[in-house]
Amino acid sequence: MTDFLSSLKIAATGMHAQTTRMRLIAENLANADSTGKTPGEDPYRRRIPTFKAVMDEEAGGKTVQIGRVAYDMSDFDSRFEPGHPAADDRGYVRYPNVKSLIETMDMREAQRTYEANLNVVTVTRQMLGRTIDILRG
Repeated sequence: MTDFLSSLKIAATGMHAQTTRMRLIAENLANADSTGKTPGEDPYRRRIPTFKAVMDEEAGGKTVQIGRVAYDMSDFDSRFEPGHPAADDRGYVRYPNVKSLIETMDMREAQRTYEANLNVVTVTRQMLGRTIDILRG
């Protein structure tokens, strides 16, 4: 019984981590065109989740936890838009360092990892149900 509960706990922490990851990716995508309001003001900066493995004695294995949220320090994109309120004296506007293709691929990976953990929960519940049926019989 303990092994079943450990499997469920480990999978649940993985699902929680991927949910947080997907939320951050969604925030990045939502702010992909968010510029500063005034010239020289930084636009939105891409956020990246970090993960850490934590030994859980109760579960008998390592679980995953969200670490700190890091900022992608890559350069911002610049576009020539002289009429924009955030344009600098040369007419360039800085845009976030969010790449939609990268965020989409990260989202797909997070969804697949979430689904893999969900499958662990589903199979563990089925095995637990079968074990109970055997013990009843």
